[in-house]
Amino acid sequence: AEVATHLRPKFGNLGVASVWSPNSLILICMLSTAYMAHFNAPKFYLELKNNTIKRYNSVVSWSFGISIFLMGFISMVGFLTFGKSCHGLVLNNYAPSDVWMGFSRVAVAVSLVFSYPLAFTGFRDGFLDLAQISMEKRTSGLINLITIALLGSITFLACTLTDVSFVLAFGGATLGNALTYVYPAIMYRTVVRQQNRKGEGLGVAVATGSAVLGTIMGMIGAAMALKSLE
Repeated sequence: AEVATHLRPKFGNLGVASVWSPNSLILICMLSTAYMAHFNAPKFYLELKNNTIKRYNSVVSWSFGISIFLMGFISMVGFLTFGKSCHGLVLNNYAPSDVWMGFSRVAVAVSLVFSYPLAFTGFRDGFLDLAQISMEKRTSGLINLITIALLGSITFLACTLTDVSFVLAFGGATLGNALTYVYPAIMYRTVVRQQNRKGEGLGVAVATGSAVLGTIMGMIGAAMALKSLE
């Protein structure tokens, strides 16, 4: 057979009850990675023609809406086709001789090649900020050196961690949940305290609850992701 046994369609009998399984948190953690491209938001706002808040909100709404629809549809089709055997990279579930899936693999490769610089630039700039390297010291030689070092490290990890679903789940459980639930709550509480705002008690309570919930989901999701490697 052209497709390995563990990649062939496999369906259980739990039905809707499986939603309440701790394993469902792996999916939630994966979804959290959708908010990990926030570092490009200021750049998109500055580069937007006639960059008013209204126009920017329109861009964000349409782009997120289209992305949610496409990702949701693709996820649904993949799961309904292969069930529990659905691989982290669903194209691996299809036979190598499938011509249309061959074109899809090429399309994914092209998409990764041309979209990777966007994510990497934000990551590199964030690293420079964390390292407290001033703009005056960011020479071309230093930036090139840091780029090679970071790119080499990421490439090594990519060659070592070949399970895409684990990377998404663990990354979403840690960084994704932190960016979605924890950090915004901390920033909001800090602003309220520093500006001595009144009447924000309910908002602070909700933010604190969100941070606690995100932390709990992140811990369980990370544990389930690590368990999936066994």
